[in-house]
Parts: sequence; C-alpha cells; structure tokens
Amino acid sequence: MLFKNVVIQRLVLLFSFLSLSACVTGQTSADYGASNIKTFKDISYGPDRANKFDVYTRDGLSNAPVVFMVHGGAWKMGDKESKSVIKNKLERWLPAGFVFISVNYRLLPRATDPVQQAEDVRNALILAQNKAASWGGDPEKFILMGHSAGAHILGLVSSSIGAHKAMGGKSWLGTVLLDSAVLDVPSIMSSRHYGFYDDAFGKNSDFWVKASPMHQLKSDAPPFLVACSAGRKGACSQANAFVAKANSIGVKASVISRDLSHKEMNESLGDNNDYTAKVEAFMAGLDSNAKAMISAQPVVVKEEPRKGLLQRWREKRQAAQ
Repeated sequence: MLFKNVVIQRLVLLFSFLSLSACVTGQTSADYGASNIKTFKDISYGPDRANKFDVYTRDGLSNAPVVFMVHGGAWKMGDKESKSVIKNKLERWLPAGFVFISVNYRLLPRATDPVQQAEDVRNALILAQNKAASWGGDPEKFILMGHSAGAHILGLVSSSIGAHKAMGGKSWLGTVLLDSAVLDVPSIMSSRHYGFYDDAFGKNSDFWVKASPMHQLKSDAPPFLVACSAGRKGACSQANAFVAKANSIGVKASVISRDLSHKEMNESLGDNNDYTAKVEAFMAGLDSNAKAMISAQPVVVKEEPRKGLLQRWREKRQAAQ
C-alpha cells in the first residue's frame, strides 16, 4: 500500500511540474504593505481543476519561512483568494519577509470526503516544498495554517511528519489550527451535531476514526497551536482535548482562546491585536529567522472590543449556520 501511495504521489508531482509553465506571474494589483510583490497564480498540483494554489512573495527573498494557508467553508465552500483568508495575513507577513501560499482543494461533493481533501492538501504541500526555493522560501521552514474546515484538514495532514515524508514531502516547523470544532470526529458524530457534518463524515463509525485528527495523531507530529473562539459551542473543548492528547504522546501543543466570532478568528488574524501577537509568538518560537522577522515588525496592540450580549448572540447564530 505504501509503495502504491508513493507511486501515486510521484505521478501527481510529475503532472504538477509539467503544469507550472501555465501559471501566471507578475505584480499584484495591491501591494499588501510591501514593495516588489510577485504572485504566482493557479499553480497546479494535481489533475482536478480545483488542485491549484497561489504564491505571494517578494524580490530578494532567500530561505524565507513560508506560511501555507488552507481556507475553510464547511468542506464544501471557500476559495484561496477570499479576502477573509488572505488580506490581513498578507499585509502583515509579506512585509516581514515571509512567503505566503494559499491553497484550493476539491470541495464536497467533488471530493468524496475530508480524507480525500487532506490528500489534496498534502499533494499541494509536497509540491510547494519542492518548489519553495524558486520563490525565495525554505522547503523545511513551512508553517501550516488553516481555518475551520481547513483547520480540520490540516489536523489530518499534520498527524504525522513521518507519513508525510514517506509520501515524498519534507518536515515543517509547525501547524496553526484556527477554530476547528471538529478535531475528535467520533465524539462529534455520536452526539447531537449540525446537519452539514453528515455531508462530510457520513454514518460509518470506522470512517469517523480515519477522518479524526485526534485519532490519527502520532508522536512524530509537529508542534501545534490551536486557537478557538471562546463563544463558539464546542470549539474550545475540542481544542483542549486535542492538545491534551498531543501533550500526552510527547507532541508540543498549546491552546489560545479569544472572545472573537468564528469569522473573526480568521479575518482579524494579521491585525494589530493581542490575537495576532499570540499567534506570532508561537511562530517566532519555531524558528530563529521567523522570530527575527516578526520582532522587526512594528506592533501596536489594539484592545479587543468588549461585546454586548446582543452581538454575542448574533455571532453564535452566524457560527452555527
């Protein structure tokens, strides 16, 4: 089985390299706070039209750390170019000297399930690592980051660095999971849950285990930071349980919770706030180069606004939709 998987991965990489000539490169329409920005759009990493990612970089970078971003959207929506996915993060980390990659993957029902989506994202990561030097990045200084369903998918991809390397990939620095409330899939699916979870995970309890980051987690997983919305039902309990499991098997992991909506846990990352500072502290702890870049950034931390009961109620309803 392992030999078959390696062959498949190599065929996907061959297809992707042949497709690179079709990507578009040039100046972006927005400068994202830095000069000499270059983009490489719609780089193909597989045969499906959704198997594409975008690279944002700058002239003169060499061996730079790379943020590898995976969007959310209930496993059936979302896009790599969404403003909420990239804008604040690009404006924050491109000027600092990071390379930024934003990934698309097959959505349900085009993908059969989230495990297949994780295979897509793994293929994208392998290609991005192999090509990182051509964009000024270091192939082993990736920081993986995903929001919502994208966080769940990255939880699966990040369950074992050894398994990733066996598929042709390289090690990376760490993984940031932004407000996934589905890290222990069997516990979610065996209790009362949102209907759209059935679309993703179905009725098969054996598959729930296969699709569960907590159950797939191995001792050779990378360091994790798990961020959760304090007001979102189940998000922080899932985050705490996942981190407890990680720590119990020797994986470095920690939780931060914030009084932000599910949407804000994505959109406000990159703003001058305490949330960004906490995420950047984790990133800085992974690599001396990343630490130097982050430390050089001017930071004026804004107080996170206090929310009234009505606003909290509205945000909870929004998160549940």
